[in-house]
Amino acid sequence: MGVLDLFWLDGKAAIVTGCGRGLGQGICAALAEAGADIFGSGRSPRADQTGDLVKTAGRKFEYLSADLASPEAAPRIFEGALRAFGHVDIVVNNAGTIKRNDSVDFTEADWDEVIAVNLKTLFFMCQAAARQFIKQGTGGKIINIASMLSFQGGIRVPSYTASKGGVRTLTMLMANEWAKHGINANAIAPGYMATDNTEALRADKERSAAILDRIPAGRWGTPGDLAGAAVFLASAAADYINGYTIAVDGGWLAR
Repeated sequence: MGVLDLFWLDGKAAIVTGCGRGLGQGICAALAEAGADIFGSGRSPRADQTGDLVKTAGRKFEYLSADLASPEAAPRIFEGALRAFGHVDIVVNNAGTIKRNDSVDFTEADWDEVIAVNLKTLFFMCQAAARQFIKQGTGGKIINIASMLSFQGGIRVPSYTASKGGVRTLTMLMANEWAKHGINANAIAPGYMATDNTEALRADKERSAAILDRIPAGRWGTPGDLAGAAVFLASAAADYINGYTIAVDGGWLAR
């Protein structure tokens, strides 16, 4: 087998949360191009554009609309994926939300909503993935979407910072516990990406300019910038990488 063959995902089935747009859509398209069938989930009632991208790559796509803040989301998603494909090999926890306010004014409701989606549901998705991988006896890949704020504090996003710091360290814990089962748990920390979550920042000319001035690459990232990292961590090429968070940030953390 040549080294490039290690990156192919033929015959694999992947779950991707938050698949309807932005980074999730880009990850779905990348995994499908590498050969994986996709079971997507998110809050939108439909994800037709993502489905079209997957099908154009010659792969199957199924979708379940689910509230990722609900404890019922994880079992429903896995039941749906197993009905559709009979097995699960890759799980990408991409769904996330953010609330912005000064910490002195931050509400309990905004804290709870962000933690529920970004950390609580992510953990139970990972738990369901590990249980399924162990049952299958074939190992599997967990990819959690972290953030620059997994490494830094940020401003005006206390619940988001707490959740993404938790994603990074929780991913390390999972690697410690589940590597013996052939399960790889890793994370991707996107830098400043041109998505809905950063729309307010990009609309603030002064703040946007300050951000761009610090990014060595000199531009906001795009969903396509995550494609290589996602396929790599989902593939056999990353079999000996576990508990690590890869920054895809245009050099932000290097400054």
